[in-house]
Amino acid sequence: MKGSSTKVVAAIAGIIVALAFYFVLLGQRGIDLIRDGGAVPVILGIAVLVLPLLGVWMVFATVRSGFQHQHLASRAREEGIELDVSDLPRMPSGRIQRDAADALFARVKTEWEADPDNWRSSYRLARAYDYAGDRSRARETMRRAVALEAAEAS
Repeated sequence: MKGSSTKVVAAIAGIIVALAFYFVLLGQRGIDLIRDGGAVPVILGIAVLVLPLLGVWMVFATVRSGFQHQHLASRAREEGIELDVSDLPRMPSGRIQRDAADALFARVKTEWEADPDNWRSSYRLARAYDYAGDRSRARETMRRAVALEAAEAS
């Protein structure tokens, strides 16, 4: 597990470095267009300069979110509240079978409904959404869990 996480971190670092290089080149092209003068090149140059800014914001938000999720995962492991899916039936791809994932989700959702303002129940619900294949609700619920945990810590 330690070796695979090191590989993932190295891959992410490599992608961030490549994106940084790309953002610098794109920024230089935007500045070159603005220096050319004329209405159209200046407008294009400004538009091109916006792209690296958006890219930097997206990379920052994604990495920050990953750190926050890892923090919650570590706390969940320490507290012994991580969902145990080791005994659930799996498809040949390794994903949990749909019926088993749906049953797990129903059980965890009931737990969450009993205590929706606890980051632990929201974290578990986010994981259950993920196992059930609903990625958008998993992300939304994980954001809620992060906010609840931050409020608890302060």
